[in-house]
Amino acid sequence: MSAAAPYADLTPERVLAAVEALGLATDGRLLALNSYENRVYQVGIEDAAPVVAKFYRPGRWTDAAIAEEHAFAAELAAAELPVVAPLIVQQRSLHAFEGHRLALYPRRGGRAPELESAEHLQWMGRLIARIHGIGARTRFTARGAIDLATFLQAPAAAVLASPLLPAGLASRYRAAIAALETPLRQRLDAAGARSLRLHGDCHPGNVLWTDHGPHFVDLDDARMGPAVQDLWMLAPDERALELLLEGYQEFRDFDHAELGLIDTLRLLRQVHWAGWIAQRWHDPAFPLAFPFVAEPRWWEQHTADLADAALRLQE
Repeated sequence: MSAAAPYADLTPERVLAAVEALGLATDGRLLALNSYENRVYQVGIEDAAPVVAKFYRPGRWTDAAIAEEHAFAAELAAAELPVVAPLIVQQRSLHAFEGHRLALYPRRGGRAPELESAEHLQWMGRLIARIHGIGARTRFTARGAIDLATFLQAPAAAVLASPLLPAGLASRYRAAIAALETPLRQRLDAAGARSLRLHGDCHPGNVLWTDHGPHFVDLDDARMGPAVQDLWMLAPDERALELLLEGYQEFRDFDHAELGLIDTLRLLRQVHWAGWIAQRWHDPAFPLAFPFVAEPRWWEQHTADLADAALRLQE
């Protein structure tokens, strides 16, 4: 397995062999599912429902951090919350096969939630509150938190080390990041948010809706952070956020001071996304999926956006 192409050896035959090694008889059917950070496949099983095999990106999470993700998902599922948890196979959920780590999940279908629907928004708000009620019981110790080290400093370093960033923009980009650091830290500190275990990446693509309501998938970005992190990405406007909070507060109190963090969290996500792309550019899937990031004009706009945001925050 090459560090430059971490999934180059993950052929269809090897995916099927990895699942077979766990004692499941595959029927040869294999469907690649949409995922960039990891590799995820629907695998047909003889005389049984298909399973979903998730192969973790090498080096991203430690085994201890993945164990915390799996334990959180299992805790939520045990509380009868609609969260897709990994299957226990051969008395464990995390497995290794020829240099790859993988987990198996039950297949769960669904459609995207309707973010203009008051019923859908309130329903999701209630479920997120219940997830947070369990998330607040204890803390992650291996998965980290939403902080400047992870969402500003590390991604900025990845961008500055990447050939994607035009040489002529490096000083402006570095200055914009430096100007953001103090006001962002002040806002995180001022909110005084209670940190809890989160889904972490609760956007509409990670919510699947069925006739029985929503279920949440992909806890790969679970970490410690403020409750509002799991709400703002599901709210396209202020009215949607109000409806989410109406549902949320039926089950759990919400600290409205956290609403002041939304712009900060949105900006950190923007910086983190650019750093994620820069760090993963060696993976052949990324240039194919995000060709616009190779264009200097994209980085010019990104740098200008960060500089403008720094000015607004300072004012």
